Amino acid sequence: MDKAYGGAATRKLVRESGFVPVVPPKTNAKKPWEYDRELYKKRNEVERFFRRLKAFRRIFTRYDKLDVVFTGFITFVLIIDTLKLC
Repeated sequence: MDKAYGGAATRKLVRESGFVPVVPPKTNAKKPWEYDRELYKKRNEVERFFRRLKAFRRIFTRYDKLDVVFTGFITFVLIIDTLKLC
């Protein structure tokens, strides 16, 4: 979730589904709520990971028909991504 989905109804639905909403309130929120700042920072890391993953068009458009081949290419991309970060 991000700030756009920070409404009371959405947060209630998330809690009822068994999740913990970790979204900061908008700056103009009438009743701001507490949230886990460290967990929210991790969300950014996950989003950046998927952006790097989508840089490979083959994954983004899902050319592979077999799940095994698709999973293998994701593994290959993860290896490449790890090597670039080193």
